[in-house]
Amino acid sequence: MMDFSDYHRRAPVTLALVALNIVFFLWTEVNGSSEDIQNMYRWGAMYGPAITEDHEYWRLVTAAFLHFGISHIANNMFLLLLMGDRLERALGHVKYLILYLVSAVGANLFSMVLDLRLDPETFYRTVSAGASGAVFGVIGGLLWAVVRNRGRLEDLSARQMMIFAGLSFYYGLTAAGVDSKAHFGGLVTGFVMCMFLYRPKRRGNWAEVWQKVI
Repeated sequence: MMDFSDYHRRAPVTLALVALNIVFFLWTEVNGSSEDIQNMYRWGAMYGPAITEDHEYWRLVTAAFLHFGISHIANNMFLLLLMGDRLERALGHVKYLILYLVSAVGANLFSMVLDLRLDPETFYRTVSAGASGAVFGVIGGLLWAVVRNRGRLEDLSARQMMIFAGLSFYYGLTAAGVDSKAHFGGLVTGFVMCMFLYRPKRRGNWAEVWQKVI
C-alpha cells in the first residue's frame, strides 16, 4: 500500500499536480458537467481553431488539467502517481515541473498541428482535454533517465519501461476517444526535455573512461 506521508516528502510536485487536476475536475462538475463539451470548452479545453484563429494559447496548458468524466481522470492520476515520483526524485522538483508543463504543451501542439495538416475535419470538430499528454511526457522522461543511467533507475529497468510504454500506447490506439497523437507528442517532448535536464548522480564510469584516456 502507498504511504502518502512518505510520498509527499519524495514527490510534492506530483501530489500537487494530482490535487490541481482533482480540484479542476470538481470545479467543472459543480459548474456544469465534465462530460459536457460546451462546459469543458468554457473552462479551457483544447480546440484547434481557438488557438490558431482566436489566439487562446493558454488552452495548451489548461486543457491538461481538465478531464472528461471520472474514469478519465482516475486513469491519468493513477499513472501520474505511479510514475511521477521516480522522475521527480531523479530530476528535482523544479526541473520535473518544467518537464511536465512543457510536455503538456508539446502534446497538445503536436496533436493540433497533425490534425490541421492531415485531418482538417477533426481539427474543426474536436474538443479535447486530459493530462495524458503530460503523463506520457513523464514516461518519456523516465525512458531517457533509465537509458542514461545505464539501463536502470531505482527499481525500473529499460525493459520494464519499454513494455509499459508499449502497453500504454496500445491502449491509446485501441480505446475509443483517446488522442494517441497527443500521447506520442508528449512522450517525445518528455524524452527530449529529459535529455537536457537529467544528470545522473553516479559518474564513476565517466571517471574510469577519463583515466584510461590520460
